[in-house]
Amino acid sequence: MDLFSRSWTALRAAVAELPDEDFERPSGCTGWLVRDLVCHLVLDAQDVLITLVTPAATEPTRDAVTYWHVADTPPTGEDPLDALIPRLAAAYGEPRLLKFHLDDVGSAAGRAAELADPGGRVSTRDEVLTVGDYLSVYVLEWTLHHLDLIAHLPSAAEPPAATLAAARASLEEIAGAPFPASFSDKDALLVGTGRRPPTGAEDAALGGLAARLPLVLG
Repeated sequence: MDLFSRSWTALRAAVAELPDEDFERPSGCTGWLVRDLVCHLVLDAQDVLITLVTPAATEPTRDAVTYWHVADTPPTGEDPLDALIPRLAAAYGEPRLLKFHLDDVGSAAGRAAELADPGGRVSTRDEVLTVGDYLSVYVLEWTLHHLDLIAHLPSAAEPPAATLAAARASLEEIAGAPFPASFSDKDALLVGTGRRPPTGAEDAALGGLAARLPLVLG
């Protein structure tokens, strides 16, 4: 629960501190500007709110690792929802309106997570998870998107070290193998999810794991 709060608070703070001109810069998500990514975060916050008030009475069908679907290829932007995001983001017109909406809905999502019972069960995507596992999913989600947000903004604040480490641990569980100790947590996340290609030295250090990368999470 603490890691969820820390990752989400840091991400929202990074968005709040962006100057308007940075909203038109590219993000780390292929085909999306920073404003598009921020719009996606608004929808993510809505999903958190919806899921936390959708209790389930059955046993969990997924956990924080098995929740993720690992695709063979990265998204192209042709998925209907992916294609809708830039149009929604453009409709805001001004960055301050996007910032306001993210702060408004995002604060509510953060409060709802703090009030939730970690052992409770919720339903999302036709699956059942404990609240604790569901929020752990978002530690990885928020941390990756924080890296996406600042991909071309070198002066912006990075995710907290604790959430980078937790996100790396989650990705290693999904991969079924650890990343080399020579990889920083940030580099493990970027290379592991295909956000940047490995260098020659990194590829050699990955060994057999290289054949399983990138892990395209959905």
